[in-house]
Amino acid sequence: MNNSTVSMTGVRGLIATVFSRYGIYVALFLIGLVLSIASPFFLTVTNILNILNQVSIIGIIAVGSTIVLISGGLDLSAGAIVAVAGVAGAHFAHPGEYPLIVPILVGILTGAGIGLFNGVVVAKGKIPPFIVTLGTMTAGRGLALLLVGGMQVINLSDEFVSLANTRVLGAVPILIFFFAGICLLFWFVTTRMRFGRHIYAVGGNENAAHVSGLNVDRIKITVYALAGALAGLGGLLLASRTVVGSPIAGAGYELDAIAAAVIGGTSTTGGLGRVTGTIIGALLIQVISNGLDMLNVPSYYQQIVKGLIIILAVYMDMRSKNKR
Repeated sequence: MNNSTVSMTGVRGLIATVFSRYGIYVALFLIGLVLSIASPFFLTVTNILNILNQVSIIGIIAVGSTIVLISGGLDLSAGAIVAVAGVAGAHFAHPGEYPLIVPILVGILTGAGIGLFNGVVVAKGKIPPFIVTLGTMTAGRGLALLLVGGMQVINLSDEFVSLANTRVLGAVPILIFFFAGICLLFWFVTTRMRFGRHIYAVGGNENAAHVSGLNVDRIKITVYALAGALAGLGGLLLASRTVVGSPIAGAGYELDAIAAAVIGGTSTTGGLGRVTGTIIGALLIQVISNGLDMLNVPSYYQQIVKGLIIILAVYMDMRSKNKR
């Protein structure tokens, strides 16, 4: 093998490495560039803030999906948790009845409780997470309807409504700050804390993690509980933003959250993923949706595009695993 062949092989390897690590960032930049050329309104401050506002709730839920996927699990119940937590929290958010902290705690703890249930059944019952969370998704939808008798929770307090509709300095939606805070917190957990390293260890090789002395069941239960709490927070914020607690809210959110995580580089088989990648994945989906809306492309085409992107992301994930 001559020097030129070795050199070309090294260049190809370098390009492949760069693409695997930074391809999602390049894709976001290129798509944003194309859309900014196609529509003069895309790169306006108003539209950028609108994109960030729209992505915030899904992004918060996607962070929860990310840590579940990293641990080797799967959570299909996030959308149902959004509905249950939203109506549960809204029930305590009528004017003059309870302080704002009450509906907030009720919503988050409701989500955490459902997530805890998922974790216990997955870890202790040794039932595949797909089956467990699929069942919880179905039961959760029924529970949300049962809690409110199939009706919506209306007449919410101004304090509760302002939770997701306030604008900081009169311009920046407060939801962006919620999203940024959650991302920063879980970036720190997954990159700087021992518990974060344990999540990766369990997802990478559960048997090796167990032999190393890690309490695998406790880690799994905690991860699902945290994901549930984030979905509960998302449900609360959605109820506040839409000024109604709806038992059918959050439909499809679990798939959007998983899509954001997978597109952002989180492995579907565990042990690999980053919160920062999930942020970019969620933004990529929202940027595409926003751009297609501006170009008056029907919503069903958007669903097709999103599905194809997910398939491509999973394909690239499996291909990279086969090369390692």
